[in-house]
Amino acid sequence: MSITIKEVAKEAGVSISTVSKVINKSPTISQETAKRVEDVMKKLHYYPNLRAKNFAQKSTKNIIFMTRLQKDVAFMNPHMFEIMCGAQKTLAAKGYNLSVLSIDSDAEPADEAEKIIAQKSADGLIIHGSATSKGLSLLLPGLNFPHIIIGKPDFESQLCWIDTNNCLSGEIATNHLCNCGYQNIAFLCGHEEDQISAHRLQGFRNVMREKELTPVCVRYTDSSKDASCVVMSEVLSGEKMPDAVICENNSIALGSLKAIHDFGLRIPEDIGVITFDNYPFSMIMDPPPTVVNIDVYDMGLQAASMLIRKIKNPSLQVQIYTTLPELIVRGSTVNI
Repeated sequence: MSITIKEVAKEAGVSISTVSKVINKSPTISQETAKRVEDVMKKLHYYPNLRAKNFAQKSTKNIIFMTRLQKDVAFMNPHMFEIMCGAQKTLAAKGYNLSVLSIDSDAEPADEAEKIIAQKSADGLIIHGSATSKGLSLLLPGLNFPHIIIGKPDFESQLCWIDTNNCLSGEIATNHLCNCGYQNIAFLCGHEEDQISAHRLQGFRNVMREKELTPVCVRYTDSSKDASCVVMSEVLSGEKMPDAVICENNSIALGSLKAIHDFGLRIPEDIGVITFDNYPFSMIMDPPPTVVNIDVYDMGLQAASMLIRKIKNPSLQVQIYTTLPELIVRGSTVNI
């Protein structure tokens, strides 16, 4: 038979209302009394009915992480799970549960968000960039529903978002190569529609223009190792040989290094290589690549923290860049 709040109150020598206040972390209860009640709860193995508590407080204590999950997503987008882990840590510390909702590739995220709001199944939404849509930009601000988008939307809106400055990442990578003495630099991008890739490329172009340097080339890939190897081979066979290459992600870098090795070139003496993000392949490359790293776990921490602020103050507008890029110099670029 389960223990009741009445039995806890009797054992602790306090009223039922005092036990209730302890459960709800009321500041009117002394630390001494709160500890005595909590000790009795542990002794009797009493666990409050959180559903009833949340109902009384008109709160679900549930946050939904909306994203698009498909086969092999853990390999194609490993950063998403680091973001989730960071968000979960912050939310758990504040007594929230994190649920994951996958949106089908052909589904409109706004329809799912509307159901969540109507059913009152969550206090807020963390929305991965893959599940962002213009429909959400019409729905969420209008209802003033707490939300945070991971990644700045590529359209104007009143949505709340948090992102890292990928343009700055591109500038850091390019400046590092230039400071190392490289001048004939190529840039290997992901898909043309990839916004992160586009922003990093913009940072590259900003610095090259500022230093009055002409890029050897800018080439797009499908971000796979094999396709990147082919594209890098074409670049190395071109009219002008680059003395450095910026690879937009680890997969592109992995393919590029294979092509460079196949051509018998030395890294970093003949050609320097720099990529972005310290995960997932940088530790298995030879030589270990210089990277501009983003702590996406920290981004998850920050996103959840901002969302909790939004829950307390739904009118709060959040549109910020956070989690600064960090240059990690390794063996694929010459020592400055």
